[in-house]
Amino acid sequence: MSSIFITGSAQGIGHETARTLIGAGHRVVAHARDEERATALRASLPDAAAVLTGDLASLKSTRALAAAMAEAGPFDTVIHNAGLGGDVPERVVTADGLGQIFQVNVVAPYLLTALSPRPARLVYLTSGLESEGRLDFDDLTFEKRPWDGMQAYSDSKLMDVVLAFAVARMWPDTVVNAVDPGWVRTRMGGPNATDALPDGADTPAWLASSDDPEALLTGRYLKHRVSLKANPAAYDRAVQDRLLTVLADITGETLKAS
Repeated sequence: MSSIFITGSAQGIGHETARTLIGAGHRVVAHARDEERATALRASLPDAAAVLTGDLASLKSTRALAAAMAEAGPFDTVIHNAGLGGDVPERVVTADGLGQIFQVNVVAPYLLTALSPRPARLVYLTSGLESEGRLDFDDLTFEKRPWDGMQAYSDSKLMDVVLAFAVARMWPDTVVNAVDPGWVRTRMGGPNATDALPDGADTPAWLASSDDPEALLTGRYLKHRVSLKANPAAYDRAVQDRLLTVLADITGETLKAS
């Protein structure tokens, strides 16, 4: 039995991943943005070991969630599943002064990784749209450029792969991978998506818990349990280091190498 924490598990792929892992006999701690969602989550996953709350659009709340994770753990695996989509007509800025998509999709998983006890495995959910991502380090969150929600989303998903590869390089004793769950029929994916919910949850659940030798390889970008080539920028060590520097400057927390 593994002990697993999953962000953004109140619905969608995160919820299905939690349900799958609980059904396989693992200890799962789930996460919801607020107490209202947490109450519904406890009802829908009554066998979850616990449900933690924390708004990932807030640095203060994300720090509190990291502290709660330390108390609820230790965890063998952490799955960074939570994320916002790009179907947003205008740029939304958080109370921390950051673009909301960037903060939830990129800053929050970085901060949780930097502050939480190091697990044996880490899984970062990305998207196939990472291939369309561009990293403009002079304007990562569209402060200067005309707003394009889908480009902001694609950029954030590329940054998730960059983050996963950077962590895999810095923490060689931790199995770290990025997962494209596919185009899944969820509230974010929409009714026309090609993949069913169990398809999207399968690879994260497998990476989180399996003793299959293929699940224990690190530093990969996977879809449907198959290792694929990611956006070339994700493999660039200079890009990885620059993103880590930006995130450290924003959060005040440096990711320490092994």
